[in-house]
Amino acid sequence: MAKKQNVTFSDIAKYTNFSKTTISRYFNNPDSLTLENQQIISDALIKLNYQENKVARILANGKTEFVGIIVPNLYLHYYSEILNQILLTYEEFGYKFLVFIGNENEEIERQYIRELMAYKIEGLIILSHTIPSRELADLKVPIVTIEREDTYVSSVNTDNYMGGIQAVSLLAKHGCDVLIHINTPTPESVPAYGRIRGFEDFCRDHQLPHEVFLRNLGQHYEEDQRTLQEILSILEEKYQGKKKGIFVTNDTHANTLLNLLIRRYGKLPPDYYIIGFDNSPVSQEAVFPISTIGQQIDKISHEAVRLLVEQMNEQKKRKPAPLTEPVHKVIAPVLLRRYTTERE
Repeated sequence: MAKKQNVTFSDIAKYTNFSKTTISRYFNNPDSLTLENQQIISDALIKLNYQENKVARILANGKTEFVGIIVPNLYLHYYSEILNQILLTYEEFGYKFLVFIGNENEEIERQYIRELMAYKIEGLIILSHTIPSRELADLKVPIVTIEREDTYVSSVNTDNYMGGIQAVSLLAKHGCDVLIHINTPTPESVPAYGRIRGFEDFCRDHQLPHEVFLRNLGQHYEEDQRTLQEILSILEEKYQGKKKGIFVTNDTHANTLLNLLIRRYGKLPPDYYIIGFDNSPVSQEAVFPISTIGQQIDKISHEAVRLLVEQMNEQKKRKPAPLTEPVHKVIAPVLLRRYTTERE
């Protein structure tokens, strides 16, 4: 049996009685055809069992359907879950993703961006913090950032300030004698700074004893464990016998702190209340499920891709209307009460 040849534009043109130019317009600029003619060609593709040659289409119109993603690391469970949710949008939006891990190295991330641009990406999603948004805005490609400085580019972020208020408010309701916040040193331009500000504002407004520990908690479990162990030793000495409410800036580090307490005492001591931030899978899978401020990661990821696709579609028009200013979307957090605050 002779091997079936690929269906060509000429075959489609002959079947529909359209010219090859019209068929080409259908693939490269469908809005230039009437809806009736678009439907005729679409039906023909099904009847002819047309299999699109993606490489040929890229060469013809320069549109790769590739989106670049740069994440700081996959050590923090938040980033791995965000990436997972972004990749799941393929079925809805049809874009493929090229992913790089920046590891907080500015020059390496610039190299990654050059590599992505060479692949003719149509858009870029950035979660890493190293490259200023002003520089990103000069790339001449649609960009959406997530939870990082975003003055000059569009973004999707959690309402971190509200999340900080929710976390410390829950600990205060449990009658904690002292409220503790553990975070990394965070510039005020980064959305996550709202967690620190929300915690401090609530404590000051309600005249509650509190302390903030700002430490470099990064990408390595052993280093983070030592740092959190040092903080734990300070708390044990300084607030012995007092009920301690601890708000940790993410679930990964909240889980590490929880494990240190369990190793020391064989249980979560009654004078420790812990709440994290993210609602990444580790918060539910911990030995004792961790209360957390849920970032609604699925909504953030979907909104980021939707916003990017909207901008990319605009650029494909014959007369695109680029954004006059960045669009900033804010997603409300959700308080999730679990064992580490609700065990009474």
